[in-house]
Amino acid sequence: MSEKFLPFALPCIGEEEINEVVDTLRSGWLTSGPKTKRFEEEFSQFIGTPHALAVNSCTAGLHLALEAIGIQPGDKIITTPYTFTATAEVIRYLGAEPLFVDIDPNTFNIDVQKIAKTLETTTGIKAILPVHFGGQANDMDSILALAKQYSLKVVEDAAHALPTYYKGKLVGNLGDITVYSFYVTKTLATGEGGMITTANPDYAKHMQALRLHGISKDIFNRNASDVPAWHYDIIAPGFKYNMNDIAAALGIQQLLKINRFLQRRTEIAEQYTQALADLPVRVPYQHPDSTHAWHLYVLQLKLEELKLDRNTFIDRMNAAGIGTSVHFIPLHLHTYWRERYNFKPTDFPVALDVYQRAVSLPIYPSMTDADVHRVIKQIKIILQN
Repeated sequence: MSEKFLPFALPCIGEEEINEVVDTLRSGWLTSGPKTKRFEEEFSQFIGTPHALAVNSCTAGLHLALEAIGIQPGDKIITTPYTFTATAEVIRYLGAEPLFVDIDPNTFNIDVQKIAKTLETTTGIKAILPVHFGGQANDMDSILALAKQYSLKVVEDAAHALPTYYKGKLVGNLGDITVYSFYVTKTLATGEGGMITTANPDYAKHMQALRLHGISKDIFNRNASDVPAWHYDIIAPGFKYNMNDIAAALGIQQLLKINRFLQRRTEIAEQYTQALADLPVRVPYQHPDSTHAWHLYVLQLKLEELKLDRNTFIDRMNAAGIGTSVHFIPLHLHTYWRERYNFKPTDFPVALDVYQRAVSLPIYPSMTDADVHRVIKQIKIILQN
């Protein structure tokens, strides 16, 4: 391997982020403080929603969201098996049960027609938790219509979907609560972190208290009442889910670049699609109702036309110095979910088929055209041989 290894993902950190973090370190305020508040305000303005709450992970945000909408032990929540485990594990945190529904073979998002069938035959469902896979929006009009029909709440897992527009409207303004991820591989990266958005002031107030031990007021409003500044009250058994100012400093500068990042990701995706479309693969489908944030570019191998399997393809890419990944191993194949609910691999046949063919290619803003062409060239060598 003569060329330097090209990783599957890299955060795009510039001098602006470094300077903002250094400013934070010099300020002496490292935990949740002025930078976190600023990040929330600027994110709220960007999305166009009245409430944005910074948290230390998307997982934490999803947990708080389900708490806010009143999920109780024994409740059921419809979601997808084609996601990372965090989407479903937060349901179990509250003693509730996930109801997995298979996915659409084109978008890899949850199949709305199958949601409707599940609602017709199952009682005790309280919410729908769709995942905007790869950065492409779900069929939100249909999901929201079903939610209204059955009096359900909608919490969106938008870990991949910044920025994604659905019918001209940014994700973050659609369901009851939306949660984003700022993990190191995401379109906006703070290392670890996330953001919750909602238009509901009661939900926002509830989540704001619970994200920091159930404290009734934060550092910014302790002087806003007649009680002493040192005084606080615990109104619920909360969690340690707050974002710190170091992560927020990164987020402030990353948010300023998010549209530029999107433009570059889109350029890379277009190069892949144009160059690979004639090979024995399926390039990502783009739904006309949704833009694509291109957090992921998932290629599907047409295994019936090839003499190699997906794992061999990945091994040969790696041997050529190119990192890839697989998104996702469906949840019903994992030990915990399989054993708890007695799943068989074929219980969700679309998710299983997509998984067996799926390869996520490198896609991040700092990739050069030469990097992209190198990936394309190696794919052609492997598949044409």
